[in-house]
Amino acid sequence: MSDLPPPPPPQNPYGQSPQLSPNDEKLWATLVHIGGIFFGFIPALIGYLVLKDRGPFVRAHTATALNFQITMTIASIIAALLWLVIIGFFLSIAIVVVVVVFSIIAAVKANQGQPYTYPLSIKFVS
Repeated sequence: MSDLPPPPPPQNPYGQSPQLSPNDEKLWATLVHIGGIFFGFIPALIGYLVLKDRGPFVRAHTATALNFQITMTIASIIAALLWLVIIGFFLSIAIVVVVVVFSIIAAVKANQGQPYTYPLSIKFVS
């Protein structure tokens, strides 16, 4: 027999992710909203897939950010098609303004620990 102690049990025996602290949840939710300004739906998608099981606050904010960013991506595609007529140019400018303004508002709300739902958003993910 060996004098070595038995190995410690695994930290997450069932593959569950540890919960984030409230401050970490607020930080990640804020970053997901701000990331949408620069990278579209990619930060929200990654945040949702990675963080959805880490806490209810971050799950709600990543889901709402993902819904908004997907909606704005669809609107951008429609605006791009409408560039053939002049209206697409103005729609593209309006979409950029809406994304920046609402993402900043959502980031501030997330940083304050408050829930936020984007207007003009289709619910794809809950």
